[in-house]
Amino acid sequence: MKKNVLIIGAGGVAHVAAHKCAMHNDVLGDICIASRTQSKCDAIIESVLRKNHLKDTAKKLYSRAVDALDIPALVALIQDTKSEIVLNLGQSYVNMSVLEACIETGAVYMDTAIHEEPDKVCENPPWYENYEWKRKERCAEKGVTAILGAGFDPGVVNAWCALAQQKYFDTIDTIDILDVNAGSHGKYFATNFDPEINFREFKKVWTWDERQWKLQKVHSIRMDYDFPVVGSCPVYLTGHDELHSLSKNIDANSIRFWMGFGDHYLNVFSVLTNLGMTSEKPVRLPDGTEVVPLKVLKALLPDPSSLAPGYTGKTCIGNFISGMKDGQKREIFIYNTCDHAECYQEVEAQAISYTAGVPAAAAAILVARGDWDVKHMVNVEELNPAPFIELLDQIGLPTEVEEKPLAFVPPAIAALDSVD
Repeated sequence: MKKNVLIIGAGGVAHVAAHKCAMHNDVLGDICIASRTQSKCDAIIESVLRKNHLKDTAKKLYSRAVDALDIPALVALIQDTKSEIVLNLGQSYVNMSVLEACIETGAVYMDTAIHEEPDKVCENPPWYENYEWKRKERCAEKGVTAILGAGFDPGVVNAWCALAQQKYFDTIDTIDILDVNAGSHGKYFATNFDPEINFREFKKVWTWDERQWKLQKVHSIRMDYDFPVVGSCPVYLTGHDELHSLSKNIDANSIRFWMGFGDHYLNVFSVLTNLGMTSEKPVRLPDGTEVVPLKVLKALLPDPSSLAPGYTGKTCIGNFISGMKDGQKREIFIYNTCDHAECYQEVEAQAISYTAGVPAAAAAILVARGDWDVKHMVNVEELNPAPFIELLDQIGLPTEVEEKPLAFVPPAIAALDSVD
């Protein structure tokens, strides 16, 4: 049984995970929150205590300052705090350093996104092969549990794919992962999580189609889908983390990711991109100062965590899956809906952070209980999905399954040629 959790990061997702871990600290033990700015960690602790979410008050909830790119400092922190489970909820730039520290100390490693290098955007698939998967053998040799992508997407959607393969289908043709935020934050323009990471996603669209990788133009392929609860929303074919492991681990002809965008968001994004403000490449100002436009844009936009108090509406994320079962064609939609206002009332966060932070905490609980302490590196779809989905049902993210009437026909992506 693993005990004591170290949360790396102090953003919106870490905020939610800290609340949920505190609610289950009788299982998880002491909780330390660490980031470069310790005051942000302390603000999360204040929120947890204000909501009276520390279940076992005999257990510690405390903060530390750390540079997550400094491997020796991370090793020392893990050892000093006696943390056996590390939730890496910082920027994805720090994945490899945190993973290395976990391998060196034997601590369990978990994250919610694929590793990124600051000067590389939308790397060629399968992206995991460039970084995390290179540490597979070392994790196995040292008996280190490393669970990659344990948020919602990636994370819960991966578990739904595994569940579909185990329970609902004999063979799978297509999996379309659909993610829409039908909420309103009241700002002119804002992103729901780190703007820097958010905009870096929209440089290329790598999609897994007819068992091969295809490259498409950003925001060039749209469909409208009638979601449960939130209704009909436009979604656009987008590249995303989970495709890079699902294409390897799930036997399906096509696995695609779609994200919802309104016209206003796309118009502003288009202007910012055309002006060069979403570029990660440094530019030199007339006085010789060098700046990265994307970092300047991040500084100008609202902090995603600041959106929570006034957020209204709901999110819906689901997997539309088609295939065969007992000789008959079958189509289902496995999904979750989440309410922004309800999330704020519970943990003082908005639903986007909630949907990523709750699964990370659930994964930590499963490791602590022994269900997911597998002693090697895995992506979520390689684990037994049943205890994960059952636990999420209990702690705030229930799964719904809707049998479809064989009427939905997604765009014929397979008929499109790859584009440069």
